[in-house]
Amino acid sequence: MDEELKCPVCGSLFKDPILLPCSHNVCFVCARNIIVQTPEGETPPHNRASGNSDYDYLDMDKMSMYSETDSGYGSYTPCLKSPNGVRVFPPTLVHRHCSITCPLCHRSVSLDERGLRGFPRNRLLEAIVSRFQQSRSTNVKCQLCDRNPVDATVMCEQCDVFYCTPCQQRCHPSRGPLAKHRLVPPTQSPAAGNQQMPAATVRIQGTCADHDTENFSMYCVSCKTPVCMKCLDGGKHGSHDVKPLAAMWKQHKCQLSQALNGVSDKAKDAKEFLVELKNMLQQIQENGVEFEACLVAQCDALIEALTRQKAKLLTKVTKEKEYKLKVVRDQITHCTMKLRQTTGMMEFCLEVIKENDPSGFLQISDALIKRVTSSQDQWVKGALEPKVGPEFDLTLNTDPLLQTILQLDFIQSKVESAMVPPAPLLQLEKCCTRNNSVTLAWRVTGPSSSPIEGYILELDDGNGGQYREVYVGKETVCTVDGLHFNSSYNARVKAYNATGVGPYSKTVVLKTSDVAWFTFDPTSAHRDIVLTNENQTVSCNSYDDRVVLGTAAFSKGVHYWELMVDRYDNHPDPAFGVARINTMKDMMLGKDDKAWAMYVDNNRSWFMHNNSHTNRAEGGISKGATVGILLDLNKHTLTFFVNKEQHGPVAFENMEGVFMPAVSINRNVQVTLLTGMEVPKNIMQQ
Repeated sequence: MDEELKCPVCGSLFKDPILLPCSHNVCFVCARNIIVQTPEGETPPHNRASGNSDYDYLDMDKMSMYSETDSGYGSYTPCLKSPNGVRVFPPTLVHRHCSITCPLCHRSVSLDERGLRGFPRNRLLEAIVSRFQQSRSTNVKCQLCDRNPVDATVMCEQCDVFYCTPCQQRCHPSRGPLAKHRLVPPTQSPAAGNQQMPAATVRIQGTCADHDTENFSMYCVSCKTPVCMKCLDGGKHGSHDVKPLAAMWKQHKCQLSQALNGVSDKAKDAKEFLVELKNMLQQIQENGVEFEACLVAQCDALIEALTRQKAKLLTKVTKEKEYKLKVVRDQITHCTMKLRQTTGMMEFCLEVIKENDPSGFLQISDALIKRVTSSQDQWVKGALEPKVGPEFDLTLNTDPLLQTILQLDFIQSKVESAMVPPAPLLQLEKCCTRNNSVTLAWRVTGPSSSPIEGYILELDDGNGGQYREVYVGKETVCTVDGLHFNSSYNARVKAYNATGVGPYSKTVVLKTSDVAWFTFDPTSAHRDIVLTNENQTVSCNSYDDRVVLGTAAFSKGVHYWELMVDRYDNHPDPAFGVARINTMKDMMLGKDDKAWAMYVDNNRSWFMHNNSHTNRAEGGISKGATVGILLDLNKHTLTFFVNKEQHGPVAFENMEGVFMPAVSINRNVQVTLLTGMEVPKNIMQQ
């Protein structure tokens, strides 16, 4: 209760408190310190302070608009602050052009001719403060001390006597017939309260501020203030609704008691809630220790399982190593023995050849020739090749496990999981790949507490790297194009709604095609280009060269495709190669900086990029010939082949970016595209 009895300005217990129109209280002296002067003529007409008046409050922001220069007053600058942080102004002479601002709600009201005396004293608060001070300062004295009684320390409820400690031990020992008496602190005894409080409750009658000789006897319901009889006879309250003061006093006491009952219930709930929170602190501490121990045990179990699996894998590697070593050692022993036999036979044969006895030589020569031939047959192809290689044909794919470990997290609680969507289920039977595209489908595994607003599909980079979002929307089927060939992509999906984002689905691995299958792209072709055979054969209606691109785009890996010359008339020079998607389509391939090509006739060829012709090579094409293009984006090179043989040196190096197969022809040429081809072994060896 201490805070209710302290002035918001000085921070001490109220002294001569006055009641402001906003129902807040301040000390009379403190009120003098927070009075400010207002410019003359700016006072609203109906806001003068009075114990029986209505009040119009001034806005403090509007008052602060007047500067010292504008108003001629300098009373807006504070000179000090109270202990509670309220601005305190120097005392000023009270006159009619002054106002006071409540330090709590900051509402302002102008003073009339009476100044602060126009505000009623809060006698009730003054009496409560007085009792509070008495209860703190008054000490109950011992009733058995002979001289100079000291403060009592206990009071016997049965004897109704206050004792100091020596007197209690001497006159009221806690043994014998007095052992059952109850000793309590003197402040808790009813007798102490009787000593400190008046013997009878005296009702205090208030005096009217406008009529000093009249006591309040009625209550104005309209103005919500006590009034005297003179206020009713000729004052402004004559026409207002008034009621007897005693009746309204009892009625308001009843209302306050009822309101206190409700607040008391809330306070009781708050105390129980505080007890619950304090108990929860202990529970959190205990559960935290238990959960940490459980987490450590689970992680240790995972580490132990991984250690056991590592031992098994190491055993397999050891067995594979020992097997390879045994095979190689056996092969070394066998080959060494045969080599020793062969070497000995060769040395013997050389000695026989050195002899000059023809008859003796001919006696054994047939047998030696057979032995040498038989020995030569033993060294057949494969006998001098190792039976095993040094490489270990064991591959350990740790990427899925590593991804799982990185995704290891706590599952959501029952409350949270009921609010966010569950993890979707990827439908493996509907997930597929085609060339460098993947199609994924999923569905919801169970009901959600709120509707699902959409899904987020994520793929990694095809090399076990970071995931990235590739689709956000409401559909449950998505096709992702433009991926790398011969790559394995990890995919996962999660749902979201207004509450939040749900957990990820299980990860699915999808592998794109090893080789590219594609056709010519009619949407990117020049209008003079004619495509047939399901867009695999191309011809042209113009004598000028026209360009057509393929439907595939390459940025990674090794890719090989061929073009077969179906028709070749009048020795034209078609161009074959790769290009960016925005290359020029109405000129020979390679004349701009967006294409890299080889153009060839029936006798020779040239490489061309950005209209620069290089590396003339002899040898051309004819009907039935094939032109191969090898785009190696691992080495960043482009190489051309004619009839499976490399044609010229490596054509272009430092190939970076995205490339599309491209051809330029005129009406004298027709070619057919051959795709889905692996790089021929003889080409790889070159």
